[in-house]
Amino acid sequence: MGYEHLLVKEDGETVRITMNRPERRNALSEDHLRELLDAFETAGSSDATGIVLGAEGKAFSAGHDFADVAARDLKGVRELLTLCTEVMQTIQAVPQVVIAKVQAIATAAGCQLVATCDLAVAGESAAFALPGGKGGWFCHTPAVPVARNVGRKRLMELALTGDPIDARTAADWGLVNYVVPDAELDAKTDELLARATRGSRFGKEVGKQTLYAQLDRPEADAYAVAVEVMAAMSQSAGAKEGMAAFLEKRHPVWPD
Repeated sequence: MGYEHLLVKEDGETVRITMNRPERRNALSEDHLRELLDAFETAGSSDATGIVLGAEGKAFSAGHDFADVAARDLKGVRELLTLCTEVMQTIQAVPQVVIAKVQAIATAAGCQLVATCDLAVAGESAAFALPGGKGGWFCHTPAVPVARNVGRKRLMELALTGDPIDARTAADWGLVNYVVPDAELDAKTDELLARATRGSRFGKEVGKQTLYAQLDRPEADAYAVAVEVMAAMSQSAGAKEGMAAFLEKRHPVWPD
């Protein structure tokens, strides 16, 4: 489909999804969210091995579009937040590695997008915030994935103060993987994606889903999930080729 708020490009084995609503700071209206959902579902069903989520303009994303939210009643806002949650869950459900490439400020649901992606690289000029804490609409849903990135005390500081943190602090706290000079953002994103997508595509897909399945479980439950999946995957073509190549001291030839 043609998109109004996104630029989508197939670049070899990578799909690049770029939010392109700079005049609205890439605010997440219903139409914008529906386009993101379609783009990720389409990329997820493709032969791509990686997805890069970026943005044009002076903001990665300012979060929910208040012009859209303010016009809705309770049912309408609930539907909007449910759609946003579906986008976030789809990002983690697709088999590809998803990297956020953050060139500027990411606030509220924009910060939620960064926290939701599998990996994130930020330029030095980027910043991150959950500003609802100093406003009237607390960042309840954005806090869900952010908490799983930065831990309780740091989440509380972000959510209660509403104050932004710079890119270096975001890296120290675990919200992004790397911070680089703005001019090196594209190169570092592609370098990380190349490292994160090597190996068996099927093995990577199952690995990603298993990581998300066990992350928030008690340790014993997490082991129960991981043991069964890892045992089953030992019989996959990719695992057998990887072990054979290691034992035979040769480069693997991945079946997928």
